Amino acid sequence: MTRYLISFDDGAMDFPEEDLPAVAAAAHAVEREATDAGVWVFSAGVLSPEGMSVVDVDGTVTDGPPADKAYVGGFAVVETATRDEALAWAARIARACRCAQEVRELVPDGGE
Repeated sequence: MTRYLISFDDGAMDFPEEDLPAVAAAAHAVEREATDAGVWVFSAGVLSPEGMSVVDVDGTVTDGPPADKAYVGGFAVVETATRDEALAWAARIARACRCAQEVRELVPDGGE
């Protein structure tokens, strides 16, 4: 089994505010289905980049986001037997969240 990161950019969910309850319900339904299928690992939304800090290799902390950079708005991690299965789950998430999803394979840490 391989783990995949399914994510979308901050600001990609550009539907009207009044649609948020329906989108949230659809996203939670996909999460429940993926949990029932045994592929769901974890998910989270990410707060806006304005509150972020960047820590350099020397320990220097800079508050605020770097300019001209895309930021993750939310993500899910699934564990599937094939990449095609992960892509199918990403398609379901994309429909639920009404925005494109990026799919990337996660590198195993060797401790598993």
